[in-house]
Amino acid sequence: MNTNFLFSRIGLLAISLGLVISVLVISSLPSVRIDLTEDDLYSLSPGTKNIVSNLQGPLEIMFFYSESATEDNPQIRTYANRVQELLREIVIASNNRLSLSVIDPQPFSEEEDLATQFGIQAVPISQGAPGIYFGLVVAQPEDRENNPQGRAAETLPLIRPELEQFLEYEFMKLITKVNEPDLQVVGLLTELDIDGGFDPVAGQATQQWMIMDIIRQLYAVQRVDKSASEIDEEIDILMIVHPQGLSEQMLYAIDQFVMTGGKAIVFLDPNADSMVSRTQQGNLIPAGMSSELPGLLEAWGIEFPGGKVLTDNELALRVSMGQGQRPIAHLGMLGVQRNFLTQSDIVTSRLETINMSSPGVIRQAEGASTRFEPLMVSSNDSMLMDAGLLEDVTDPSILFDEFISEGISHTIAARISGVIETAFPDGRPVAEIEAPDEESTLAEEESTDVAAVEEEPAAEHRSSSNSEVNILVFADTDMLGDRMWVQVGQFMGQRIPRPFSNNGDMVINALDNLSGGADLSSIRGRGTYSRPFTKVIQLQRQADDRLRVEEAELLDRLAEAEEALAELNQDENGELIGQVTPEIQAEVDRFNEQMLETRRSLRDVQYQLTEDIEQLGATLKLINTALIPVLLSLLALLLSYFRAQRRKTARA
Repeated sequence: MNTNFLFSRIGLLAISLGLVISVLVISSLPSVRIDLTEDDLYSLSPGTKNIVSNLQGPLEIMFFYSESATEDNPQIRTYANRVQELLREIVIASNNRLSLSVIDPQPFSEEEDLATQFGIQAVPISQGAPGIYFGLVVAQPEDRENNPQGRAAETLPLIRPELEQFLEYEFMKLITKVNEPDLQVVGLLTELDIDGGFDPVAGQATQQWMIMDIIRQLYAVQRVDKSASEIDEEIDILMIVHPQGLSEQMLYAIDQFVMTGGKAIVFLDPNADSMVSRTQQGNLIPAGMSSELPGLLEAWGIEFPGGKVLTDNELALRVSMGQGQRPIAHLGMLGVQRNFLTQSDIVTSRLETINMSSPGVIRQAEGASTRFEPLMVSSNDSMLMDAGLLEDVTDPSILFDEFISEGISHTIAARISGVIETAFPDGRPVAEIEAPDEESTLAEEESTDVAAVEEEPAAEHRSSSNSEVNILVFADTDMLGDRMWVQVGQFMGQRIPRPFSNNGDMVINALDNLSGGADLSSIRGRGTYSRPFTKVIQLQRQADDRLRVEEAELLDRLAEAEEALAELNQDENGELIGQVTPEIQAEVDRFNEQMLETRRSLRDVQYQLTEDIEQLGATLKLINTALIPVLLSLLALLLSYFRAQRRKTARA
């Protein structure tokens, strides 16, 4: 190309026009992104895109961030940039349904008052340092004419760094709640006294379990009659606890509820030992009957061995069977620690301990078409025992006589998702017809009612779910009982929970996850932005191990020297001599030499660690500055050679 043309008026005009067109094209396509990160850190999940593209109306996102107060803290500023980048991606995907404003609340400003109004408080980042604001609010646009009572809003008071993996989920949960502000309805199907009952011995009503207190603060709870034949359309989440003896009509209703997109959380149990009833004489009768959902579990791709209780030697809790007795390990009462909770699922992430009593196990059925994602597992040092062995255990030590480790890990809780087929391929089962009442008037009324029911059009039978279902299944009901996770106190007539494990947190996490619908439930944890130098960490660990060994030897030598000095400083009768003898001085000198030598060894270990890290850094620097350019140069030469050969071949 003629260079004179490029610098001519026409050439410069053409270049300017091309740049303008390029800018216009790029600006008109803001949603076009190329994410080259390993874990797709800057790519939104399909569930997020579906949620923001189907919002009922415009929403406002307010990110309260003390930018001016974090100038000397690069870690927080870097984290804040990543938060804003994620928020901008969500806003772009919403096609103008969402708007983002970043607010820096200065002291005594209107912005600070606004943050306080939404429940966001300044948090100090170090002792004695001023607090910073780092929270998020999602709110409906302010409309004083049509909504004089105020706008619906949801707040995340503090965006913690350890929350980064689940930021997308947490942000979308706020957006979903503001988009649909009405309380979700939880349908409770159980015959246990979880929602309060009556103690025949005390002759008074019993309070509901604390877990129901917490659920009622966040959801509307509606009891489901076991004898009913339909699930109320208002119910969003069906919570089934220890199902037993359900009629075919109720099983069919549950089946169709799930098939039509209803969410379900199911608590099964091979031995619900926390639920006992008392006879008039006060004798305890174990309520150890196994849970059962005939047909449904198979349709969902689940196996539940109802007669087996999970015992685990590694996770066994230490319990006291009576006042003054020494606590001993109970193989059937488990404290499931963080290592056995799936950290990539929002339901169990960031939890520390889940306490359970005589739990069961669940498995994926052979040939199941659904996805089976474990949420909670046992250790490999576990065994399935017959439920009858644990019903009347008064001495947990006898369980060790029967325990033989199977060497495998069992699933205690799991998420079931995917498209399912109905457990009732022939449609609604025929209802049993009860014998008519002897009185003719009642018989006429019943026949009239039956005729009226027959005239109502039956709901359409679904043989397959329209979309993917989302079911959470736990193989224990005792984990809901107060004794397993919370102490309940009283203050001014109010029940105050003092939890000692995360059972309640997990149940609320599960309900929150289900309440967001399939799109929100499909959002998984993102990858991590932090890329630690694993080789450096390995070197540091090796050095730490050597340091501990050297320090332990030094302490042992110190103890031996002190003991030797004490012996030398006593006469034959064990009395102190009170003066420094040549033997004592020689021992002191010997110990000082050993201590200096040991400290020299410790310094050598630290020095060698520094040398190893510097050598590693030099190697990486050599690779980045020399080897990579050399490889690229060789690649360029090879390409040039092949092009030259191709040209020679073409000319020939």
